[in-house]
Amino acid sequence: MKIRLLLVLSLFATSALHALPVAPSTPMSDAEKAQYATHVKAETLRAWNAYKKYAWGHDELHPLTHEPFDWYGHSLLMTPVDALDTLVIMDLKPQADEAHGLIDTQLNFDQDIYVKDFEITIRMIGGLLSSYQLTGDKRLLELADDLGHRMLPMFNSPTGMPWEYINLHTGAVRGNESNPAEVGTMLIEYGMLSRLTGKPEYYDKAKRAMVELYNRRSAKGLFGSTINIETGKWLDSTATIQGGTDSFYEYMAKAAILFDDKDCAKMWQESLPAINQYLADERPTGLWYGEADMNTGARTGATYGALDAFFPAVLVLSNEIDRAAKLQDSGYKMWNVAGIEPERFDYAKMKIVSPEYPLRPEIIESTYYLYHATHDAKYLAMGKTYFDNIMRYCRTSDAFAALKDVRTKKKTDSMESFFFAETLKYLYLLFSPESTLDFDSIIFNTEAHPMKKSLAAAH
Repeated sequence: MKIRLLLVLSLFATSALHALPVAPSTPMSDAEKAQYATHVKAETLRAWNAYKKYAWGHDELHPLTHEPFDWYGHSLLMTPVDALDTLVIMDLKPQADEAHGLIDTQLNFDQDIYVKDFEITIRMIGGLLSSYQLTGDKRLLELADDLGHRMLPMFNSPTGMPWEYINLHTGAVRGNESNPAEVGTMLIEYGMLSRLTGKPEYYDKAKRAMVELYNRRSAKGLFGSTINIETGKWLDSTATIQGGTDSFYEYMAKAAILFDDKDCAKMWQESLPAINQYLADERPTGLWYGEADMNTGARTGATYGALDAFFPAVLVLSNEIDRAAKLQDSGYKMWNVAGIEPERFDYAKMKIVSPEYPLRPEIIESTYYLYHATHDAKYLAMGKTYFDNIMRYCRTSDAFAALKDVRTKKKTDSMESFFFAETLKYLYLLFSPESTLDFDSIIFNTEAHPMKKSLAAAH
């Protein structure tokens, strides 16, 4: 009786997941698209004004308590730096000018604080370089160069892979346990900094870190999830496309395109088949990507999540459009289980295992890439779903708040800078005319900061 009941429940769960909405391919008129773009722009302005009112000059706004928050005790103007190119792209000129002025006059990296290599690279260096390319303000490039120079000692490990934390004033480093994303998500930012300043050490050090990591792949062509950057030994052999590994793969593919780097192209061309062989998981409910042991290739888990949803975009760049579309359909099903996506989802059990939603952008990013590649109206419908649900569940009286639990829709007091840099930007670009930003002339870093291919050529 118990076995029969479990079987019935399993079949019910599977059929329920099949019954989740599929985005329709109903055409959306230019007027409807423009209306959504205008709506996204208005909500960006509303959230920006809340930041300005309650947290001006600080890293972030806590949207429920209206308290400012600084990551390291001293502000690095994280939200203004992360948001500036979004404000420029949306033509929110007064707001862009005020953010730009604040950065030009107040941003100071000579602070006795330890910062995280990954986050500071993608948000701060990426944001400064992108905004420099959009505005031409050399002060932004000078700030990026100053920060990059202060970060360089992090690469002085025995392997060349970066330490996890570095002190911006002293250059002292700490944190020898890292992961592929934190080691291998450097080349777009430091590579562009190298191209724009003419300083080859930026490119060389970031690329060496990526290559050193790549050279420690398993015989299956997979990477673990934790590595000691002093010894080069793996501490966890779990292979995934999840957070902690995700943008390492992304940067192989993107650096190959942005810099015409043949080594990166070769590394990515050799890595993608292993990802698709050992991590891809075809189920009755769709195509998913789970976990495997890097050494044996044996499957070790069946979870997918909000951060994994970046992968269809990378598949689009790799011209695997059909596979990208299938995976995106699965992500859309995951989103609709609770009406908004969870951080992690057990696709074998149709069960939410990490219920928070930190306002993540990745599923919207992949929607934008797929719409650009196919012009299939279903991706506009997906975008409407994402935006409408964020409005319904995350909107506050004057900003937006992350969700502690997508099942209960309970909010938590967080609105990270990536909400401006990525989530709102990708929503806006999805509904805007393609001329708003020429997709084919840029490569986005993992924080959605666009880098111009024309400026990335080797000197």
